[in-house]
Amino acid sequence: MAYSYEPHHFEDFSVGQTFESVGRTVTESDFVLHSAFSGDWTELHTNRHYADEEYFGERVAHGPMTFVLATGFVYRCGFLERTVLAFLGMNYMDIPAPVRTNDTVSLDMEVVGKKELSSREDSGLVTIDTEMTNQENETVFSGDMKFLIKRRD
Repeated sequence: MAYSYEPHHFEDFSVGQTFESVGRTVTESDFVLHSAFSGDWTELHTNRHYADEEYFGERVAHGPMTFVLATGFVYRCGFLERTVLAFLGMNYMDIPAPVRTNDTVSLDMEVVGKKELSSREDSGLVTIDTEMTNQENETVFSGDMKFLIKRRD
C-alpha cells in the first residue's frame, strides 16, 4: 500500500476510499515538547516516580497529545496538502488505550462522508474516519475528522 499520496481536491474523494500512514515511534521528546507547548505538566505524564505508582504503572501520553499525533498523520500523508481550508471538528473521538513512550503508532483512514455545501462554491465537506493503533495492533485513538476541502478551479 502507498504511504504518500497526491493532494486531493473535494472532487477526488469518494466514500469508502482508504489511506494508511507510515509508523512513528513516540519518544521522550514528544512528551516533553507536548507538555511545554500545552503547559500541561500533569505528573501522570511527566513524573516517572509518581506515574509508576498510578493506574497505568508508567507515564502515558496526554489525551490531547494522542489526538495531535492522529491529526499529524493525516497531514503527513499529503492528500490534504494545499487543499484543506479548515479542520471543522469531530462527531466523536475515543482514546480507548494509552500511548506510551517507545510505542510505534500509525493511522488508518477511511472517507465516510462527502457533502456539497450550498453556502460554499469553492469547497465541500469531507469526513474521514480514523483509527490509530500501536505496534501490538491495539487501538489507541479513533474518531471522525471533518475537513473543508477546496474544489478544483
